[in-house]
Amino acid sequence: MLSLSVPAVDALLVNLRRSLAVRILAIPPLPSDGEASTKLAILFSGGLDCTLLARIAHDLLPQDQEVDLLNVAFENPRVLKAAGKTSDPAFTVFSQCPDRVTGLKSHAEMQRVCPGRQWRFVAIDVTYAEFMSHRPQIVSLIYPHKTEMDLSIACALYFAARGSGFLCSGCSTDLVPYTTSARVLISGLGADELFAGYTRHATAFARQGYEGLADELELDYQRLGNRNLGRDDRVVSDWAREVRYPYLDEDFLHWVLSLPIWEKCGFGQPEIATGFLNHDENPLLEPSKKLLRLLLWKLGMKFAAAEKKRAIQFGARSAKMEVGKTKGTQIIS
Repeated sequence: MLSLSVPAVDALLVNLRRSLAVRILAIPPLPSDGEASTKLAILFSGGLDCTLLARIAHDLLPQDQEVDLLNVAFENPRVLKAAGKTSDPAFTVFSQCPDRVTGLKSHAEMQRVCPGRQWRFVAIDVTYAEFMSHRPQIVSLIYPHKTEMDLSIACALYFAARGSGFLCSGCSTDLVPYTTSARVLISGLGADELFAGYTRHATAFARQGYEGLADELELDYQRLGNRNLGRDDRVVSDWAREVRYPYLDEDFLHWVLSLPIWEKCGFGQPEIATGFLNHDENPLLEPSKKLLRLLLWKLGMKFAAAEKKRAIQFGARSAKMEVGKTKGTQIIS
């Protein structure tokens, strides 16, 4: 059974640390910005995958190097309509986005576990009008992809990569406009496909056991390039930034693919409730991506380690921005 004491947890740290080091330790400063400018930003929902990368980056980077955490939230008309009127003065459509809530909690935990570094939480709020004004450009960039799901994922990455928002500390009313100077962005893409993070992976295991789960993971891994990488690279690089993927490093992939499935996730192991727990050796963590969860727990980030998976388009609420019934597979009109 997967627990904090299994060798794979420490091996994961060694291999992921090596992959991340290659991508963040030799970023040259922009000539016009000088040494003091922020060189690195992380696409940051506050979820498991990106928070683990941020936590390991802390141990690699010089203590005085700032890191920007880019967190995007959308004004979604469907959500506004469902919310109706509220008397809560602290309520905004952005503050209630799931990824904003999770991002702020993980940011606070990061500050507590990794003190001494300036972690800039950049709250990127996208109004419906702004989304519509950029929509034609995003549709053009993602071509030949052309489904509603492609658009909802890509627009979240597009505005996150722009990097313009407000510095947010607890998201008080004193928000300072800010645009990141980082030209290198770190993404957690690949973690779900390698460590069984999607609901369909749990379904595959429930129906056909490890064999069915292995087939589903292989399918996801093989289509990552066609389904994600070209589309995502185009929307990010439109802002003259480069996105790097530590989970897709060739050496890291070789190591992960050599692991048996039961060392990557907890499906089929004794049923445990999700949430926090008091057992040091075997924390109560859900089975999806359990190896990643155990490592993040071991590194002190217990809130983020227990966070459930949430797709970017639902966490940022960029899905189904236009009122009406649409499906993710529907062709963009």
